Parts: sequence; C-alpha cells; structure tokens
Amino acid sequence: MKGWGFQVDALDVARWQFGVTTVYHFLFVPLTIGLSVLVAILQTMWHRTGNERYLKLTKFYGKLFLINFAMGVVTGIVQEFQFGMNWSDYSRFVGDIFGAPLAIEALVAFFLESTFIGLWIFGWDRLPKRLHLAAIWAAAIGTNLSAYFILAANSFMQNPVGYRINPDSGRAELTDFVAVLTNKVALVTFPHTLAGSFLVAGSLVVTVGLWHVMRNRGSADTGAYRFATKFGSWVVLISSTLVLLTGDIQGKIMTEVQPMKMAAAEGLYTTESPASFSVLTVGSLDGSREVFALKIPYLLSFLGTGDPNGTVQGINDLQAQYATQYGPGNYAPIIPVTYWSFRFMIGFGLAAAAIALLVLWSQRKGRTPTSRWLLRAGLAMPVLPLLANSFGWIFTEMGRQPWIVFGEMLTRNGVSRTVSLTEVLTSFTAFTLIYATLAVIEFKLLLRYAKAGVPDLTPEPEPTDDDTERPLAFAY
Repeated sequence: MKGWGFQVDALDVARWQFGVTTVYHFLFVPLTIGLSVLVAILQTMWHRTGNERYLKLTKFYGKLFLINFAMGVVTGIVQEFQFGMNWSDYSRFVGDIFGAPLAIEALVAFFLESTFIGLWIFGWDRLPKRLHLAAIWAAAIGTNLSAYFILAANSFMQNPVGYRINPDSGRAELTDFVAVLTNKVALVTFPHTLAGSFLVAGSLVVTVGLWHVMRNRGSADTGAYRFATKFGSWVVLISSTLVLLTGDIQGKIMTEVQPMKMAAAEGLYTTESPASFSVLTVGSLDGSREVFALKIPYLLSFLGTGDPNGTVQGINDLQAQYATQYGPGNYAPIIPVTYWSFRFMIGFGLAAAAIALLVLWSQRKGRTPTSRWLLRAGLAMPVLPLLANSFGWIFTEMGRQPWIVFGEMLTRNGVSRTVSLTEVLTSFTAFTLIYATLAVIEFKLLLRYAKAGVPDLTPEPEPTDDDTERPLAFAY
C-alpha cells in the first residue's frame, strides 16, 4: 500500500496489530495479578479477626477483580491466536520451545486459577470458611504462576537458552526445559512484573478508598475506606521500592545479554568507561549520533555493571560488531522509542509512589483529607502505573528489535508469508474496534461498582407467606 509518501506492507501492520493487542491486554494483566493477592490478604484478615470491615472490602474489591479478570481472559486468547495468524514462520521456527511453557500455563496455571475462582465466587456461605479462603489463595497462586510461564516464554525471545538449531529443518528445538524456565532474564523479569502489578492494584485500592473517604464523610463505612486507602498506599510504596530494586538487577542482566537495548535506552552512541546516565539526550535525525546531552557521571556504569567505572558498549560500536557477526543490516532499535519509553516507565511509576506518600501524609493522626487537588491526583493514580507498565513492555519489546528471537531470527522473517496486507488490515481493524468496545464496557463496569461502595452485609429477611403469594417483580 502506497500513499502520502510512504509504503506499508503486511509486516508493518502485523507488528502494529501485535503491539496494540499486547499493550491492550496488559492493561488488565497487572490489575488481575495484584488484586488477586490483595483480595486474598483482605479475606485472610477477616478470617483471622472476624472484623466485618475486612469482609466488606474483600467482597468489594473482589467484584472489581472479577470484572477485570474476565476482560483479561478474552483479550489474552485473541493475542495467542496471532502467533498462527500473522506470525506462522516464527511459530514454526520456535514453536517447540515457545509452546512448552505456554502449554503448561494453559493446562496447570490457568486451570488452577479459573477453577478456584469459580469455587470462590459460588462458595460464599456454601464452603467452610477455611476452604473458601484457600480457594482465593489458590486462584491468586494460579494467576501468578500463569504470569511466570508466560514470562519464561517471552524471556527466551530476549535471551535464547536450552535449545539447538536443527540443521535439516532449520527449526529451534528444545534441549533443556529447565534452562528455559530458569533463564536469568525470566528470574528477574518475574519479580519485576509482580512488583509493577502490585503497584497498579494498590493504586486502584487507594483511588476508590480515597474517593469514598472524601465524598462520603461520616458514613458507617468510613473506617473501612480509610483502612483501604492506607492499605493501598503502603502497597504502592512497598511495590515501587521493589520495582526499583528488581529494575536495577534487570538493568545489569540486560547490559550483559542485550547490550544494544541498554545503549538505546540511554542514547549511548559510543562505548564509554565510565559511562554517564543520560537525563536528557537529543540525537541527530538519523539516530546515528548525539547532538546534546545532560548526564550524571558514573551512574550508567554502576546501573549497568555494578561498577562505577564499568564499560558500557555504545550503539555504533555494537552495530559494527553485529554487522560482522550476523551480516549486513541495521541492528539498532528505534532510538527515540526506546529512550523515551524507558524514561516514561520510570517517571509514571515514581509519580504514583509520590501520590501514595501524599495520601498517607494527609491521613496522619486520624485526619481526613480535604484537598481537591489530592482527590484529583488520587483519581489519576491507577492510570500512572498502568502507563508505566505499558511503556515498560514497549521498551522491552521495541528494544529487542530488529530481532524477534535475539541473535537467531529477525522480526521480518517471522511474519506469515501467505497472509496479505488486506487480511491483516481487516483483522487489525476488527480487533481494534472490538477492543475499544470492551474498554468502554470495562471502564463503565468498574466505575459503576466502585461508586456503589462496599456491600451491605445485613441479612435479607426471611420470606413470609404473603411474599410467596405475590407475583414476581423486578427492581431496578
């Protein structure tokens, strides 16, 4: 397709479709992962103390968790279909390895979480309290296991291990499944992703609790909302600290296994020892050199290697190395995308932590927050870590380019050969419209039930003889 001075082919649209689907799907994933555990913690607190406010909060945030879980399942299934639809050559090349952790995720982790979520939903007042509590913990464990197996599959694309290339078929074949599951990239990406997920879930807990504290002052449930606000704020602060710690470890491993990604994240064009951290770098239009930079000396060397005088390789030097190793071609990602997505990831996450700190300060010594600006900031809280998570994944996947499997397969070689531009455009348009509809439904459902507040636990009166003789009526 040609027009307006540029050309679009099936590869470009397939990449856009997978990128849009992945980012959209990941809007639901961190909230599901984090809320599953937070709801389990709240129910455990009710089980141990018998305090009714913990039961109310369990049912309240549990309903928000279930809405989000349902949406995440739908979008995740569609995402996996694309491997066969648009990326069949990639699936053929790496399916022996990539399919193994995904199969376990579907058979074990997803089965575990979906089964026990069902027991948890329908088990209120039917299962013994301990078994019902065990059901939500089993669902939470299943949700987190599911994340690990998916991240193990993705980590193979970042750092291929436990395989060999069959010279006859040209396919990558699995030789060591334990090596795939214990990939150093997966081992650090998993806790980093979990911490980011708790950052999102904690922010939602804060937002809803703060809104009710400030809008419904003096209500019977104010104590429950105040606890939720403080509980969520501490979750945000602790998880943001863990994000920074795991991110630091992740940066060192990235420097080791994907040095081009680290160089692109910092706009570092030439190898430096010691290397400075870029606060702001302006590059040339062709992305080949630095024009202006504001830097912090020694910091990048420490973040990348653990040594303030360590060597960090630059984009141009790595490009020359890869051209010799893999043949002619451009092996650098799109520098502005990787550079700014890395900074947006950090910036939005730190902004959420700062708001959580303000929320805690506003409630010190039993105070009730009254600032409209704080309420507005609180309402923005869930969006900030969601953006941080999304930009983190954009950085992770775009920083790997032009590789779909680092060092083994270029992205352009993984697209389906028989899928036309029209077919990809049609599915891309259809999925985008469907996802836009689902986004509106998700937002309205969450908003509706969040505004409704915690449930009334007053038992309904037993039906009388007069009630049974009346015709059925539906209340709205």
